[in-house]
Amino acid sequence: MTVQPRPGSHFRVPALAGVPPRARPGCVLAGFFLAGCGLSGPVGQEPAAPVAVTDTRAPTREEGRDWAERTLAGLTLREKAGQMMMAWVAGDFAPVGSEGQQRLHQLVEDRKIGGVVMSVGTPTEVAVKLNSLQAASAVPLLVGADLEAGAGFRLRGAVHVPTGLELGGATEFPPHMALGATGEPALAYETGRITALEARAVGIHVPFAPVLDVNNNPDNPTINVRSFGEDPELVALMGAEFVRGVQESGAIATGKHFPGHGDTGVDTHLALPVIDVTETRLDSVELVPFRAAVAAGIGGIMTAHVSVPALSGEPVPATLSPAVMTGLLRERMEFDGLLFTDAMEMGAIVDGYGAAEAAVRAVDAGADVILMPPDVEAAVEAIIGAVSAGRLSEERIDTSVLRILRAKQSIGLHTGSVVDAERVSALVGIPEHVEVARRVAERSVVLIKDERRLLPLDGASEAPALSLTFRRPNDLLAGRYFNDVVRESYPRLVGRAVDRDTSLAAWDALRRRARESELVLVSVYVTGRDRGAVSDELRDFIGELARSDVAHVVTVFGNPYVLSDLPDARAYLLAWSGAEVSQRAAAAALFGRIPLTGRMPTSVPPEFERGAGIQLPARAEVCCQR
Repeated sequence: MTVQPRPGSHFRVPALAGVPPRARPGCVLAGFFLAGCGLSGPVGQEPAAPVAVTDTRAPTREEGRDWAERTLAGLTLREKAGQMMMAWVAGDFAPVGSEGQQRLHQLVEDRKIGGVVMSVGTPTEVAVKLNSLQAASAVPLLVGADLEAGAGFRLRGAVHVPTGLELGGATEFPPHMALGATGEPALAYETGRITALEARAVGIHVPFAPVLDVNNNPDNPTINVRSFGEDPELVALMGAEFVRGVQESGAIATGKHFPGHGDTGVDTHLALPVIDVTETRLDSVELVPFRAAVAAGIGGIMTAHVSVPALSGEPVPATLSPAVMTGLLRERMEFDGLLFTDAMEMGAIVDGYGAAEAAVRAVDAGADVILMPPDVEAAVEAIIGAVSAGRLSEERIDTSVLRILRAKQSIGLHTGSVVDAERVSALVGIPEHVEVARRVAERSVVLIKDERRLLPLDGASEAPALSLTFRRPNDLLAGRYFNDVVRESYPRLVGRAVDRDTSLAAWDALRRRARESELVLVSVYVTGRDRGAVSDELRDFIGELARSDVAHVVTVFGNPYVLSDLPDARAYLLAWSGAEVSQRAAAAALFGRIPLTGRMPTSVPPEFERGAGIQLPARAEVCCQR
């Protein structure tokens, strides 16, 4: 289908240049984007309605350049430096006159920043807040957000604590590694497509995704399930399809973290990791997905705060290395899109260089956008001072600012940057989008161990069963949807939640309950940063289940590498995240309501290899029930 205009919105929906296989002929180049191109429909259903536009005429390439160049010509050096800044913004309610509202408007009106990075919030509140900021900005703001698992990655999950009511929000997908487990590139495309549509509906233009890191280090605390897997070719294939889905639906995909963050064991928020491998290894592993993304026409790339001596020749973060950012990415790989730094407030940067000096070095290395500087004014002043001192030329600044302005024009911000907040509920979190997320979740579940051939479970109306949820204390939704589905087959199910601080007396009571149960389901909700967070008590509990021959299944909702910390379990299921669709899919898989088709996109030493996965068909009599 082609994009058709409808009244009520204020931006156009372009598709990115390159050679997207789903784009139709007759598209018009605008900067590095294609405007007015056809969009691919969802897998197995008609496409969702596109975001509406008011101006149906695609701007010509020359018109785009005229606007960008005219705007650039009217900016002072200080305003140009401001255009290179994207400041962090919370999606909370900020009343007029409040301290939070005044701070944001000062950044936009006085500091004249070029964009913002939106954090967590509800879809409508984010749309209203961004509309307010756009109305206050002389030059349209470029808005980014970490939407790796869909718009719901940031715009969903709020819980009203007194009542426990989940407030809903945008569509939340399982993480990239779940897509890798499906082995279906079409689902990566669909995830990107829906992410872009929902992002644009609330006023976000740059979903900072996909993650193109090859996660080949089980001890990586930063990437983990954010990666499609450990196979460079799989990551490249899935990443390129995700890019096409995002950009054919009107947003700017941003691959991260260049030149690769998968083989690290240090959290860049805290310190500087070093990837000490040869350039040949980098070329055959880390760089493979980025080359594929550039070939697919990706519009943005985000740097990694990691040191790669084989490329830089010195122990500096890649973000600050001209050899990596300009020599490799710009010149050898011929990338000409927007180059974003990773967040400049991270310890890997600030602790070694200071916020102001790091901003200058990043620009000198080739960055266009300084993401989340800890002090916007200090970063702006540092860049101005570097130009005055001759460290940076104003022409160098102009190159980046013109690239930023052309990107803004290419997605229609020069003709209108305010979205229709009243239409958010018709475009965000709608059933058609949730259905795609459900398909991803169901096709990603992996059964990698079932010693007693327990699955599929039969269910029993009178059988006592225990569902034990191991979670972080603040994860209020862990186990909620999983238990709801399980209770349909085991009405006498008892649900209990534990964490690392659960008392020994409570664990003793759980052991007694387990011995009285015909089935024990253990759910583990952990992230990459939680490696080592599985408690001794949980390990002992699972070991006792195995020794006493109590029927049990362990399902990991998140970091798959914790399986190596739980060697005694008789049955393992991987469901990748605590998203509602993932919880429901895992429970459905237990009872044979869906087929088990997922395979491991990564290995989990020492027991499980990449590609592992027991394949089971759905039970014929219930295969279509939900």
